[in-house]
Amino acid sequence: MQITDVQAHLLAIPQQQDDLASPWISGGFRHQILVAVETDAGITGYGEAFGYGVPHATAAVVNQTLKPMLVGQDATQITALQELLYRQTHLFGRYGITTFAISGVDIALWDIAAKCAGMPLYQLLGGASTSEIPTYASLVRYSEPAHVRTVTERALSEGYTAIKLHQIDVESLRLARDVAGEDVLLMMDINCAWMPEEALEMAQQFIPEELYWLEEPIWPPEDFDSLATLGSLSGTPIATGENACTVFQFRQMLEAGAATFIQPSVTKVGGISEWRKIAALAESYNVSLAPHSPYFGPGLLATAHLVAATPRALWLEYFYTRPEASVFKDFPEVSNGIFPLPDGPGLGLEIDAEVVARYREAG
Repeated sequence: MQITDVQAHLLAIPQQQDDLASPWISGGFRHQILVAVETDAGITGYGEAFGYGVPHATAAVVNQTLKPMLVGQDATQITALQELLYRQTHLFGRYGITTFAISGVDIALWDIAAKCAGMPLYQLLGGASTSEIPTYASLVRYSEPAHVRTVTERALSEGYTAIKLHQIDVESLRLARDVAGEDVLLMMDINCAWMPEEALEMAQQFIPEELYWLEEPIWPPEDFDSLATLGSLSGTPIATGENACTVFQFRQMLEAGAATFIQPSVTKVGGISEWRKIAALAESYNVSLAPHSPYFGPGLLATAHLVAATPRALWLEYFYTRPEASVFKDFPEVSNGIFPLPDGPGLGLEIDAEVVARYREAG
């Protein structure tokens, strides 16, 4: 089954307005890079490549660099094709935009494989014990701590039992805990804002609020030794990994004892193939996975299938904002913190070609 075309579609789908949100999301949009791999068997696979902040660059790597390598190749040879792409692009850097692009292609190839097998992706990955995937509400960053209280109340009213803040202050966390009570899990994603000394000072102030995890508190994110020290001194579980690419960076992270939870992002690490290598590595270190997945396209669905098929994967991150349209037809809603795993062939849902055409930007 030969690959006949590869195309990255750059989409700009507006987010529905949230008057409380910071300007980085309110009234704006997050680009989605939808990767389509077509075959001579009439089967098209869809993937998603990470492109927040650099969408045109990631799309260009898919369309100008990877496509010539892939057209004419056998779409069923996923392992060989991933090796080919890695080897042929290593001159441009093993991490970052190049690997983001490879991720999108790899997801699409797995979508094709599962469609050829006539089964949902999770079945091809070994099966799932449940079709109900636990999610947590991943909030955007709010400019005022009082807004955190309001949005936390909203998420709780919708049935979420775990909520992640993107604040970097103590007051916001205290307000969220006051609303949530003792039984709701709270996490904090700092987005690498602090130096190690500041991170320790803040982590100690967070202790009374009993964080389930403290995520990426230290700059730079690859300072794994400082992360390990922070976790040991503060007694707070550390989560990290959304900025890491390939199993080799995760091995360095785990060897350093840097994390209680590792967070591979399927649209960034090298796709489903590399994500599975990371999951196997995590098992050997007895570490849990809490994958990074603030997406609304194939990246989210691929993560859901991987979580379902991976015993050590605990949560599906669900970005707590809403695009005005979905690239999928009949996209399922989260209810009471549960994402219903689609059971159609491949990723499980049909692409909405009209939405893709309506929101496509020039690549």
